[in-house]
Amino acid sequence: MPSMTDLFRVFGRIGLLSFGGPAAQIALMHKELVEDRSWLTEDQYLRALSFCMLLPGPEAMQLATYAGWRLRGVPGGILAGALFVLPGAAVVMALAWIYALFGGVPLVEALFVGIKAAVVIIVLQALLKVAKKALHGIDRWVIAGLAFAGIFALNAPFPVIIAAAGCWGYFTAKGEAVDSATVATPNTLRTIAIWGALWLIPVALASAFAPVLLGPVAQFFSILAVVTFGGAYAVLAYMTQTVVDSYGWLTTAQMIDALGLAETTPGPLILVTEFVGFLAGFAQGGAALAFAAALLTLWVTFIPCFLWIFAAAPYIERLAAHPRIGGALQAVTAAVVGVILNLSIWFALHVFFTDVGRATLGPIEILAPVVSSVAILPVALAVLAGALLLVFRWPLLRVLAVMAGISAGISLIG
Repeated sequence: MPSMTDLFRVFGRIGLLSFGGPAAQIALMHKELVEDRSWLTEDQYLRALSFCMLLPGPEAMQLATYAGWRLRGVPGGILAGALFVLPGAAVVMALAWIYALFGGVPLVEALFVGIKAAVVIIVLQALLKVAKKALHGIDRWVIAGLAFAGIFALNAPFPVIIAAAGCWGYFTAKGEAVDSATVATPNTLRTIAIWGALWLIPVALASAFAPVLLGPVAQFFSILAVVTFGGAYAVLAYMTQTVVDSYGWLTTAQMIDALGLAETTPGPLILVTEFVGFLAGFAQGGAALAFAAALLTLWVTFIPCFLWIFAAAPYIERLAAHPRIGGALQAVTAAVVGVILNLSIWFALHVFFTDVGRATLGPIEILAPVVSSVAILPVALAVLAGALLLVFRWPLLRVLAVMAGISAGISLIG
């Protein structure tokens, strides 16, 4: 069993290097926890990943929380989950403050051009590793392919894809249930009560004593934490419409900038909510209200994640011991491969092209980049990053630093 110091060191590293969204983050954790240290077995990791994909909220952060919980109990889960979020949250807070004061941050955006180019390669590695581990048997390949086609070409809702895969795995699984340890129901109820209070009491206080901004911020992002199945991408349209049209906290252009900055910082993409909270507070009350709104947004976005994991984690192994439920989780894992492929293509196209539209043919609607808008620098940097990572086996941190330095240097030269 690793010590808390070991957990702090490893999950601190994961938190600092967790660029590129869930695909890259899942691969990074697999390398650190399964390949390099054997803290989790392959089966444990894939079961946990499948389970976290079924929960609302950022699946990679919840996977980190589960890993910490499994290794060192609730303190380990809190430490792992917090370290996964806090580095990125600190960066987003700083960038939001600079953005609120000065508008766009061209140098920072140029700095992250190289990072995004490297992340394309990291995501590709993630996809290959997860596919190799999860796709055993023709039916798993078919599930992954159908999941990709459904979300990429048919715009099928993520929960529907996951539910369909789970049902197939459940009804086609065979075997007898294996005896497993029971979980004390009072312990689960106590966990729900404690973390539910930590989540909802600040919402009630903000609603009662700061109804103009902090109350609506707490309420809206609490609702968002419950409906974010499939990660941040699944709710971006809903969040943008509500924040811009219903509340008027941000403009559409500011929301696009918020998403761009969140994509190029470590941590889960849902940290875009922190940026939104900061700008909303800054517009209505200056820096003090901005920091209060951002911190409240962080709280109600991520405290529910700890609730889901600490309440449900003790049941994962017990559920997986039943063949039908285990089969459902394995099928969900196969579908996740298709979802990661979709995220990988989405990210790569938006890195390599400045203009990405959509092409429609009947019910089929796919991403269609404008070929003339290809961005030569990110493409060249991605090729270089691929050589450094895949051929020369450079450490990830060194590659990210080199890519950021090159892109920032080229921007300064003009």
